[in-house]
Amino acid sequence: MSLTLAQRLDRVKVRIDELGFWRARQTCPISDWTFNGTPIALGEFWPGKDGVQHFAAHAAVPDGWPIEQTRLSLNVGGESLVSLDYPEGHTDQFGLDPYHEEFPLKGKNFAISTDSVPRLPFGQPVREPQLMRAELIWLDLPVHRLQLLLTQIAEAISVLEGHDVVPHLLDAAETGMRGLDWPSATHDYIARMAPSPQQQRIWQLPETTDHPEALNQGERASVASAHEALVATLQTLSKRFPPQGEIALTGHAHIDLAWLWPYAETRRKMRRTFHTALSLMDQSTDFRFNQSTAHYYAQIEADDPALFDRITQKVKSGQWETLGGMWVEPDTNMPTGESLVRQVLYGQRYFEKKFGTRHTICWLPDCFGFSGALPQILKQGGIDNFFTIKVNWNETNKIPADLFWWEGLDGSRVLTHTFDNPMQGYNGFVRPDCFVPTWKNFRGKVDHPTTLLAVGYGDGGGGVTPEMVEREVQLRDFPVLPKARWTTVRSFFDDAHKTAASQTLPVWQGEIYLELHRATLTTQSGVKRKHRQAERALITAETLASLAHMLGANKPESLEPHWHMVLKNEFHDILPGSSISEVYQDAERELDGVIDAGQTAQQKGLSTIAGQMVKGEIEDGLIVVNPTLSDRSMRVRLADGSTIATSKTIPPLGIAVIDTKAQTPVAGLNVSTTKIENAHLCATIGSDGTITSLVHKATGREALAGRGNQLWAYPVDKPRNWDAWDVETDYAERGEEITTIDKIEIVENTPHRAAVRITRHFRNSSIAQTIALAANSRRLDIETDLDWHDRRVFLRTLTPAAVRSPGASFESAYGVTRRTTHTNTSWDEAMFEAPAHRFVDLSEPGFGLALLNNAKYGHSAKGNVLGLSLLRSPIYPDPLADEGKQSFTYALMPHEGDWFDGGVREEADDLNQPLLSIAGSGLQANVVTPVSVAGIPAALSALKPAEDQDGIVLRVYEPAGRRGNFALGLENGWRATGPVSIMEEPMERGAGAELRPFEIRSWILTR
Repeated sequence: MSLTLAQRLDRVKVRIDELGFWRARQTCPISDWTFNGTPIALGEFWPGKDGVQHFAAHAAVPDGWPIEQTRLSLNVGGESLVSLDYPEGHTDQFGLDPYHEEFPLKGKNFAISTDSVPRLPFGQPVREPQLMRAELIWLDLPVHRLQLLLTQIAEAISVLEGHDVVPHLLDAAETGMRGLDWPSATHDYIARMAPSPQQQRIWQLPETTDHPEALNQGERASVASAHEALVATLQTLSKRFPPQGEIALTGHAHIDLAWLWPYAETRRKMRRTFHTALSLMDQSTDFRFNQSTAHYYAQIEADDPALFDRITQKVKSGQWETLGGMWVEPDTNMPTGESLVRQVLYGQRYFEKKFGTRHTICWLPDCFGFSGALPQILKQGGIDNFFTIKVNWNETNKIPADLFWWEGLDGSRVLTHTFDNPMQGYNGFVRPDCFVPTWKNFRGKVDHPTTLLAVGYGDGGGGVTPEMVEREVQLRDFPVLPKARWTTVRSFFDDAHKTAASQTLPVWQGEIYLELHRATLTTQSGVKRKHRQAERALITAETLASLAHMLGANKPESLEPHWHMVLKNEFHDILPGSSISEVYQDAERELDGVIDAGQTAQQKGLSTIAGQMVKGEIEDGLIVVNPTLSDRSMRVRLADGSTIATSKTIPPLGIAVIDTKAQTPVAGLNVSTTKIENAHLCATIGSDGTITSLVHKATGREALAGRGNQLWAYPVDKPRNWDAWDVETDYAERGEEITTIDKIEIVENTPHRAAVRITRHFRNSSIAQTIALAANSRRLDIETDLDWHDRRVFLRTLTPAAVRSPGASFESAYGVTRRTTHTNTSWDEAMFEAPAHRFVDLSEPGFGLALLNNAKYGHSAKGNVLGLSLLRSPIYPDPLADEGKQSFTYALMPHEGDWFDGGVREEADDLNQPLLSIAGSGLQANVVTPVSVAGIPAALSALKPAEDQDGIVLRVYEPAGRRGNFALGLENGWRATGPVSIMEEPMERGAGAELRPFEIRSWILTR
């Protein structure tokens, strides 16, 4: 009776499994272990589980065992760094995890020691860790090689189903196995097979020997002969059925800087993973491994200098590829443009200093969407290639290309590649059923003959296994399968650029929006708020110190160490809110330290500026500094909590000395529990606490098409997967508007500022909102204090605008992103929650309404309704995400014209970075502008000390998509040199307008 191909394959697989039970010729247990110095027996539970534990033992390879065929096999019950110390003074180290449990030896006698934690690679606790296995194995190498080769043939047959080569591969496998001279002696056979799943299902197994016989020489010779014949057959078949396609293999170990484990564990993961990679390089000169993230190398340099030196040697040899050019692999939706610049600036500088090279590839495989500002930042940083695979996670629509030019907001382009490996994405495998679908899914094959594939266990590190290296060698002889060879990512992109020079590749313009993980814009509000404060604290501190320098003070000190801490916490599982509680305890503590350091530096800068002011007769004076590049209304919060709000303006980067007592507020500020108004706005407060009317006095327009600032709680925020990451499309099907008011009261009523506080509760949580208006303000602030004690609830504010427009403007890094307000297409519909920085604006010709904030990122603008996501409370991976108190402010701002002409960005500047002031006496009223600007409006990115030269760097950007003239005005002998790149080096920008749409421009200012 003839069998089907599927049945024959099943039979082959059963016989392949049998081979595995003869893989070890002999085993020798290792005993006399200690646990933190105390004896522990094999199979015994760990006496303690907190922190890092230490196992130790000595081992001796039995006489007659060849070292090259001997392996140490360990499972101590948790991830470990294993050290093997030889009498000659040499030490080998390896990472131990469920995928790396066998280690080669270099001597007969050695000591074993471990640094172990009772955790699995994804942070899962091993609840009852045991010293499970510790033995020496004498491998039967012919059996090992044949079993692996047959396994790969079976995998190839499965994935090539229907191909003409399949019957030939089956014939080869069956012929090879029929030729084996296999043992059958009952006691030895039963003992060998006893661990198999089939035998373990038997009610009671017979007694077996502990040391079953291995293959004899004749049997082993038949195995070697079968292997040799199989290889020859595969080589013959390869000529008849040549490889289809080509894959560039790069070894990889994606290590999340923090995620389901705290950063302290990441430091251990790095050492384990990197030692493993180095050991594989010692075993195979063909093997190539890549690792991004300057921060990791800096940490290894501090934690394990010897390991760092070994990495450096392998970088020089070409086997270890550093890449990425950034400090970490950051989220790119939420950081400011300047933060993204510092990621590249400090990352590239570190790699150049330590390894003598700058990178040309941005490596961000796992981030949750990509800002349209990124191509320009990368190009100015010397990076002209971009890699990710996350776009393949889109649930609705697919980016229509996987080798394409990505064009940013300003028109800068980077060559972009993404591969679609259905077998664990960027944590790929070296096996036929990984290669074939990856090649099949590569749409760019019509233009370019090769796709990239990163292989190795990852997310929690670990990386490539010895088996993967061995598999690559075997697969070189296979027919049909894509040709796959170890290479560097840089070589792949160098070849891709040659193709791009001769072929017209697709172009993707603007942001790359991920149609998944939208809730990462909201989850863990505390770290998002502190991150924005930390960014602003450093940018402002640098600005003040630079202004003081331009007035005659010393050159500012570098804040790079503090920037490193900000950049670290922009990692794509920290800032997005998708990590465990311990990660956020660390992150908020670190960011608090940055904020304190930044504010201390600001006070120093203010004091230094005050010391440079002209002396005069004002005794109760105030030095006010505008740290932005826009005219700002005189609105200052004083040390005693009071406010000054006058008709004066402070010029860009201006310093004004005023007489505090002589400040007259703008007239027209009035407040009651139902109305608050000034010269610009009139807001009516309803009995439910919403804004029932918001009139823009200059135009007479009602800004609202219904009640503004509706608070909605969605108690069915329970996604299918990824609790902290996702919000479902139907979350709004059940919403509860929070309309019950506990109290409304006037809490501030001065000529300069007025405020009404509204307190509410929702189930177990309380919400206090202070509706505030300064005398000269063009926005209505809603200062919010939450005390949250409810799980799996999504809290949002909704405001219907009396505006009709097919699109809304969302502020992003270095510009704005226009998104549709309709759902005409599946692309529009999928973008129901989208990132914005400090504002989202809905405008029609002549009028608009903006929603501003100082701490939030998740927004919506569908129809005429502006939405802002305030809080989520998932239970995984942090059961207490957003539990407790938090404070933030958002604002409504009606305006004439569009967002740009209406001054929305300037008010967003003020909300996020108010004017700074310091009291002084004996001063003269004056306004000083150390640097002035003329031409089209621009926004300040940074005014900072130069990295490797005298002077300071002024960086601006065009925020709205306009072009025109732009010039700097400098005094006191200062001059500008430029343009320079974000690397602070001369760059070419070509002829044309002095400032172009969304352009980033930098100058070196020297005296």
